[in-house]
Amino acid sequence: MKILFLTDNFPPESNAPATRTFEHCSIWVKEGAEVTVITGVPNFPKGKVYEGYKNKLYQTEYIKGIKVIRVWTFIAANKGFLKRTLDFLSFMMSSFWVGLFVKTDLIVATSPQFFTAVSGRWLAFWKRRKWIMEVRDIWPESIKAVGAMKTNSILRFFEFLEGSMYKSAHRIIVVTDSFKHLLTSKHNIEGEKIRVIKNGINTDMFFPMPKNQSLLANLGLENKFIIGYIGTHGMAHNLSFILDSAAQIKDDEVHFLFLGTGAEKENLLARMKKLGLNNISMLDAVPKKMVKEYISILDVGLVNLKKSDTFKSVIPSKIFELAAMHKPILLGVEGEAKAIIEEYKIGIPFEPGNDTDFIESVHAIKKGETRIWGFDKLVKDFDRTDLAKRMLKILRSR
Repeated sequence: MKILFLTDNFPPESNAPATRTFEHCSIWVKEGAEVTVITGVPNFPKGKVYEGYKNKLYQTEYIKGIKVIRVWTFIAANKGFLKRTLDFLSFMMSSFWVGLFVKTDLIVATSPQFFTAVSGRWLAFWKRRKWIMEVRDIWPESIKAVGAMKTNSILRFFEFLEGSMYKSAHRIIVVTDSFKHLLTSKHNIEGEKIRVIKNGINTDMFFPMPKNQSLLANLGLENKFIIGYIGTHGMAHNLSFILDSAAQIKDDEVHFLFLGTGAEKENLLARMKKLGLNNISMLDAVPKKMVKEYISILDVGLVNLKKSDTFKSVIPSKIFELAAMHKPILLGVEGEAKAIIEEYKIGIPFEPGNDTDFIESVHAIKKGETRIWGFDKLVKDFDRTDLAKRMLKILRSR
């Protein structure tokens, strides 16, 4: 079976969409599928082309048996609406034109940005092939949720386009049960058309391991109780709230570690300086293979999003990486993510944006007031290899 997969993010980029797509595709190759991925040159999130790559019209490489075709795009940092939209549109056009010349039995296009799905739909029409839309984010609802744009004619057009994509796809694969409910209730998509394949855990990369003592020493955090946030520093993550709350914590043992980059990183650094915080370390992003070393030194993992009904349908992928390494989780996300934390008993949820609740939760998890035990069961239930095989079965049953 030949699969053509369209994605705006792919390794060596290390965000959640890139990781999920790569791990799924590499497993499909092992299962006998012939996979071609069309993507751009790696540049996320800073909008700077990674070393060793050039933003050319067309270039090909092979990664773990996957044929990767990189196409030209208008490159922009992961901030600002207009330039990012131009980035998305350019990938839509480039991936479409190159995709016309790729032999395939099936086309898969993945969000978060649904202009990739437009390309998938066009290719399905011209190549007379079925296409599957993978929905990792309800876009453009998420734009409104972070306050990047208010409802206007542009967003209404995007919402119309979103609905047409859902209806034209042969199948839709979503990453949460809440997404499926939203598509059936709001967009009147028949439930039988939608399949749920949640994010999962690469157990070859993330597993329990001793704390990296040399890393602790280098950071000067040997005697600290470390609460760590590892991931994108974007508008959706509301990390300024964590800084403001950290300013109120008087326990000298508690230290916050932020690792990553994103649209809000500079603002967060300025805020940290303004508040005069000495209980926070803010580090630059590291290669994906190094992330587990930083997770190893954490006492608690932090997962946080803005308080919004839109984010009640989201399950941040970092939950699974933290759980795989047996790190208790402080969760500032409501809805389906909170239900997972409570069902598996792997952490303490707090109300997003509520500093009193957050601070109380910090003290409670430090004191060990909540019994945390469900890591192994969650790892078994969300094994990425099993999930990838389930998704391939869906693709083959078209």
